[in-house]
Amino acid sequence: MEKQIYLCLAHMSEGGLEQQYVKEAFDTNWVVPLGPNVNAFEADLKQFTGGTHEVVALSAGTAAVHLALIACGVGPGDEVLVQSFTFCASSHPITYLGAKPVFVGSEPETWNMDPLLLEEAIKDRIAKTGKKPKVIVPVALYGMPYDCERIMEIADRYDIPVVEDAAEGFGSKFAGQVLGAFGNFGVLSFNGNKMITTSGGGALICRNAEDKNTIMWYATQARDAYPYYQHTAIGYNYRMSNICAGIGRGQMTVAQAHIDHHKHVQALYEELLKEVKGVHVHRQPADPRYDSNFWLCTATLDADVKVQGQENAYKEVVKSAVGGAAGVIKAVDSATTDCQPNENVEALRVFMQARGVETRPVWKPMHRQPVYADAPVYTNGVEEAVFKVGFCLPAGPWVTDQDVEYIVECIKEAITK
Repeated sequence: MEKQIYLCLAHMSEGGLEQQYVKEAFDTNWVVPLGPNVNAFEADLKQFTGGTHEVVALSAGTAAVHLALIACGVGPGDEVLVQSFTFCASSHPITYLGAKPVFVGSEPETWNMDPLLLEEAIKDRIAKTGKKPKVIVPVALYGMPYDCERIMEIADRYDIPVVEDAAEGFGSKFAGQVLGAFGNFGVLSFNGNKMITTSGGGALICRNAEDKNTIMWYATQARDAYPYYQHTAIGYNYRMSNICAGIGRGQMTVAQAHIDHHKHVQALYEELLKEVKGVHVHRQPADPRYDSNFWLCTATLDADVKVQGQENAYKEVVKSAVGGAAGVIKAVDSATTDCQPNENVEALRVFMQARGVETRPVWKPMHRQPVYADAPVYTNGVEEAVFKVGFCLPAGPWVTDQDVEYIVECIKEAITK
C-alpha cells in the first residue's frame, strides 16, 4: 500500500480560507505576533467555547500551561497536582517555575484523573507539608473528558484553582459544556496533529477580561506602562503570530466537521474490531454527560495475544523518533526500560508500520519517567497497566472509511492464530 496512514494530520478548509487570511496578513504587513487575524481567531474561539469566557492566542499549548500556573501564583517550592497519564507538556511547566509536580493516577473508565486519588493526595500533602497544593491540573487524555463535576467539587471544597489541560480535548464536552470552561483556566493546543491547527500554537481560556489582560501582559514580556521598556516582573514571548492565527481562522470553519469525523472513525473502529479477540477499543462512559472528540482512537491488546514478529520486539534500539516527533532525539544504549509496553504491543506497532500505518504506544505515565523519579505519586496502578497494553490508532480528517477497514484487516493479519 503506497499511502501512509498517520495518526492525525492537519486538514485545510475547503476553499483555502487559511491561505486567504495568511495572504491578507502579508498584504497588510501584519507579520507580527498581534493583528487582525489574532483578534478574529480569539473571537472565534470565544464563541466556540461558549461565549462567556475570554481567550488568549499563544505560541503553544505548553506556553498556555506555563502562563496559567503563573496566574495562579505558582512559584518555587509550591506543589501542583497533575495527572500522571499525560504528555510531558502538562507537567514540565510546573518545573519551569521551580515548583514540584505531584502526580495523581487514573480511574479505569476514562483513564483520566481519579477524583478519589485526587482527594487522597490533597489530604496527604497537607498532612506532610502543612499547606495545600497550589493548583490541580486534570487532562483530557486523547480527548476523553475527565469527571468535571467531581474534580471541580473537590477543588472548590479545598479552595484550590484548576487549570484544565484540554490540549487534546478541543471541542470535547462534559454535561454540554466545552472542556476548558470549568476551571480557572483552560488550555488548548493547535499543534499540527491536533483537532484544528495553526501549524503550531495554543490558547488559554480565561474566566474574565481581567485574567485575560494579566495573561496578555505576561505573554508580551510583562512591560510596564512607561514610554520606555521597564519590567517589574519576568515576562515571556508567548503571543501567537498573525500568520499562524490566519491559519486558525480558516480552521475554525471546519472545526465541527473535524470533530464529527473523529467520532465517526471511532464508531467504525468499535464496530469493526468488536469481534477481534483480545483487542478492545477504549470507549467513553455510557454516562451521557461525557462527549469526547476522540482526538485519537485508542485500544488495548490482551497480554496473551500473539503478534507476528513478537519474538523480535525490543531487540534493536530505535534509531528515530516514533510518532512523527519533530526535532532531535537522544540516542540510547538499550532498547528496553523498566516500564514499557508489552512485547506484543511493540510487535504490532512494527507490523503496522511496515504496512504504511502509524500506530503509537499510549503516553508513558509521568511518574515513571526518569526525570520525575523523585516526584510524589498517588496511584492505583491503572495508568501503568494501560501503558503496557494500550496503543493509538489513526483518526484524523485524512483517514477514510476504507483506511479504517484496511487498518483493521492489518490488525487481524498481525495477530497469529
